[in-house]
Amino acid sequence: MVKLWNHEAADWRLSMEPGGDSAPLTLRAVGQDHSLVMNLGGDAGAEAVRRGAAKAVKAVRELGAQSLLLDIAPVKGALGAEGLAAAAQGAELACYHQPVWKEREDKPFTLYISGAEGLEAEEILRQTDAVTRAVCFARDLTNRPCNLLTPELMAQAMAQAAEAAGAEVQVLDETETRALGMGAFHAVGDSAAHPPRLIVLRWRGGKEGAAPTALVGKGVCFDTGGYNLKTGGGMGSMRSDMAGAAAACAAVLALAENKVPVNVTAVIPAVENRISPDSMVPGDIVTTMSGKTIQINNTDAEGRLILVDAVTYAIQKEGAGRVVDIATLTGACVRALGFTTAGVVSNDDAFCGRLMAAAQRSGEQYWRFPDFPEYKKMIESPVADLSNLSSDGCGAITAGLFIGAFAGDVPWIHLDIAGTAWTDRPRREYQCAGATGAGVTTLYQLCAGLA
Repeated sequence: MVKLWNHEAADWRLSMEPGGDSAPLTLRAVGQDHSLVMNLGGDAGAEAVRRGAAKAVKAVRELGAQSLLLDIAPVKGALGAEGLAAAAQGAELACYHQPVWKEREDKPFTLYISGAEGLEAEEILRQTDAVTRAVCFARDLTNRPCNLLTPELMAQAMAQAAEAAGAEVQVLDETETRALGMGAFHAVGDSAAHPPRLIVLRWRGGKEGAAPTALVGKGVCFDTGGYNLKTGGGMGSMRSDMAGAAAACAAVLALAENKVPVNVTAVIPAVENRISPDSMVPGDIVTTMSGKTIQINNTDAEGRLILVDAVTYAIQKEGAGRVVDIATLTGACVRALGFTTAGVVSNDDAFCGRLMAAAQRSGEQYWRFPDFPEYKKMIESPVADLSNLSSDGCGAITAGLFIGAFAGDVPWIHLDIAGTAWTDRPRREYQCAGATGAGVTTLYQLCAGLA
């Protein structure tokens, strides 16, 4: 809980002293019996404030504190509303923990903020809280085990949250999606006893009739790899293979709750990639909703299959004017960029520039891959329009370009969050082990910037 109140009785008092070109950002926390001094380097930007507030909250909670007074006056001049929002978000996310299915005592914690005079602090905190709760919703959903998050259960959870936020909901069942010709989607989804669902969430806050921005999120509730079976170790975190879906949904929730004047539609293909007598096998040819055919050369390259039909649906049925797909897509992206940076492929420089500007505001890190013509040749097939596996490496790039082939001339961005959506060892102070909620804040900032 974050409150605007100079609460003198708070367990701890924290001040942030901004650094200069060489001086570090310093946090001084003083309690009845302890004091803490933390240096976070010379960058006194919003991300440093976010991380600093989170670090302070975790530190004092470990010492038994139930409240903390944060004075943001020292950074208000340089960062203004952005600094206040970052401090509040960092503190709230630091209090998040994975859901568990056993008894546990959750001790409440309150952050009091002072020094925010001259800012529209109540409104800033309200909007920030909506985004932060959306991040936590994405974390909760991604942390759920597979038996508690089938495609149908995902649809129910997202529909309930969207309706509460004021967004429209439509869920298409397997009969409806089959009638649309979504052969790539069904090549994956038909492998499981739990049938697939296409979840569509709409926030119509912008001009009536204006083309929406589509957020297409990969929703593989569990990925065994199919007949190209994953190793035991590789399967351990595969409940997180729907983190892109969670991010797309959560961004719409925050936009709706804050009534941002923009039209945004989330299209979420929800499936399980399992093994059954009728599962796809290498060599199969499937026909997509667009009419393009795909040769299946690896059943573990399933995320791109469901995404291409969802991208087609977003453009043909929802009239999307621009598309962002977000997915835990490739191990190649993790090998290239590690666990702190997500990969980007795009067909539009201006749209991609807006994404990078949004990432500056969110504090997340993204890196754009090249899309030279020779990469597109790597996904050609001798017997179909496309192959779902590269013929010559560059897996993170070619996977993105495979999806981009279905966007056509529509401005499109692909985000590969395979390395950033889940962490066994937190890389940021506002993370904990498990789902991170990667992409939510950036997608929100991107869409809000289009308003």
